[in-house]
Amino acid sequence: MRKMFGYLLFSLILLGFVIVPLPFQSPSSAATPSGSVADRTEMPVRMVVLFSSGVGYFEHGGMVDGNGAAELRFKSNQINDILKSLVLEDLDGGKIGTIAYPSQDPVERALKSFQVDITSNPSLADLLNQLRGASVRVTIHAEQIDGTILGLEKRSKTLMGQDNEIVDDWMLNILMGGALRSIRLDEVQRIDLMDAELERELHDSLSALAEARNQDKKPVVINFQGNGKRRVRLRYVIESPIWKTSYRLILPQNTGSKSKLQGWAIVENQTDSDWNNVPLSLVSGRPISFIEDLYKPVYVSRPVVEPELYTSLRPQNYEDAISPPAPSASKKEVSADEMRAMVRRAEAAADKTESVFMKHMKAGPDESPSAEQWREPGTAVEPFDPTSSIVSAASTEKLGELFQYTVGSVSLPRNRSAMFPILTEDVTVERISIFNVEVMPKNPLRGVLLHNSTDKHVMHGPISVFEGNTYAGDAQVGYLPPGHDRLLSYALDLEMQVDATKNRQDSGIQTASIKSGVLILSRKDVFSQEYTIQNKSDGERVLVIEHRFRSGWKLASHQPIATTATHYRLKRTIPQGKAESLTVVEENVRWEKISILPAQINALEFFSRSGQIPKDVREIIGRAIELKRVMADSERQLQQKRETLEEIVKEQNRIRSNMSTVNPSSQYYSRSGQSHDFYCPNKSLAR
Repeated sequence: MRKMFGYLLFSLILLGFVIVPLPFQSPSSAATPSGSVADRTEMPVRMVVLFSSGVGYFEHGGMVDGNGAAELRFKSNQINDILKSLVLEDLDGGKIGTIAYPSQDPVERALKSFQVDITSNPSLADLLNQLRGASVRVTIHAEQIDGTILGLEKRSKTLMGQDNEIVDDWMLNILMGGALRSIRLDEVQRIDLMDAELERELHDSLSALAEARNQDKKPVVINFQGNGKRRVRLRYVIESPIWKTSYRLILPQNTGSKSKLQGWAIVENQTDSDWNNVPLSLVSGRPISFIEDLYKPVYVSRPVVEPELYTSLRPQNYEDAISPPAPSASKKEVSADEMRAMVRRAEAAADKTESVFMKHMKAGPDESPSAEQWREPGTAVEPFDPTSSIVSAASTEKLGELFQYTVGSVSLPRNRSAMFPILTEDVTVERISIFNVEVMPKNPLRGVLLHNSTDKHVMHGPISVFEGNTYAGDAQVGYLPPGHDRLLSYALDLEMQVDATKNRQDSGIQTASIKSGVLILSRKDVFSQEYTIQNKSDGERVLVIEHRFRSGWKLASHQPIATTATHYRLKRTIPQGKAESLTVVEENVRWEKISILPAQINALEFFSRSGQIPKDVREIIGRAIELKRVMADSERQLQQKRETLEEIVKEQNRIRSNMSTVNPSSQYYSRSGQSHDFYCPNKSLAR
């Protein structure tokens, strides 16, 4: 409740303020040669170039008389692109003057410049603390108190009846002449500022905060200087929606007819200007483009340097600058000449005012069918032909790494979208079925092998496939340059089945050799995959199998029609109602080295009996086995002698231990010594 009262009190304070405009000059008034807003030159759009990288290149043009000005309005987030890319030209001898636009100082810096800082959304108590020393009139019930704010004091108060909760109780201390008075803040009904300048400062800070939230269009005023009527134009690059493409592939019912590929460009006009009969260029490729914040003022903290006393500044000697080398153009990048050529083509298209989007067939009154004739059974109506009335309005051109479609005359209001035909050509198509066990384990997909026999570049986009007058399915196409092929699949082929469950892998020795005591083996791994194909359709089918290959393996059975980064493509024609099999064989040769000396005898015996190893190598392995056996016998005998010697040493140590407890002059000691000599005749070894 106390917080609600504080917010209400803060609102009452604002109601007493006088609203005044901000003390800065708008761009419209700053442009002195421009005159009034009504006198400014109209600058309609004359050319549009849209890139697939998400930017647009726009040209505006118009006429100015004397010292004139033009105003264009942009969104706040477009100002950075304007400041980075705007170029202007006066075609008849004039000069370009200033370009004015609203400033955008960081709101935090603007708020901190006022006497009252509301950056951190202060509470009423914090705000009154900032107003210490200000003359105010405080209203409490029917009493009005005039004085100066001395400060605020926070006291603790215990609320009775609520578990003795302790809350903060703010006291406003007022200096009234020579007397001090403390007033409970929650009892104050109104506070009036008696200082008009302080009132205006608080109002200005609130206006600056409201201005920072304003995301409306920003006016950019371009001033031109000169005499008489002159032609002027300007260009700039701003962020724009990427243009998209969609296609229709019409497959004929008759085998003798040609297939047609129809392409449409989808364009959005999200600018603040209408496009009226302007040439439109659609450019593929990705030129580097970025946004840098040039609109917001940037302030750099400067160090504070203390002056040095009793020192004098010596003259400085500066070395000559080294001239930088002349820049060299990279062959892989699009040159500036190619970009200028693109713009020149767009300018040439701007001179064409006749639209070629559609060819309208005009029929006489007697030739037009009535509504009854359309619905009357038995009336001869021609089959629907989606390609007969569409004429491509786009010309094409290759520019280095870029490719562009140029549409003649386009009219598109702002915040509207449109489709334009850019491609209507005959193409070469082979109908096929495509099988990939990773996509569908049993059935192939119905598709085509599309050959781009046109001179136009097909961009990425969806393709709706029609077989005759019937919709057949959708496909997706990537970038397809002229003269290249692309597989497209658009439906599941239920009339063909493929069994790809049979496969095996074998491994065997190809050859062997021995060098420096090392047996070198050459092994061949063979993987075979069998595809059993059954054609249940009423005609012959062409099947393309995508077989995933293994890295390092070599295809040994068939010659693929194409190889991708991950698959072989194998082609097979299956007659009507027949079942055939296709076995794909892959081989991999690997080398293995075995050192004969540490090798196990049973492993060497296996190699000595293998018929895949040459005879002379098997004989050498056999001799090595005999030598390893002799060596094994010698090692076994040597081990036995070592064990016997260890037993003798243990017995000698036992006897010595027993004799150490017997008197050397006794008869038992003499007998034990004789026994010891008898047990171990090699006394030096016993010792």
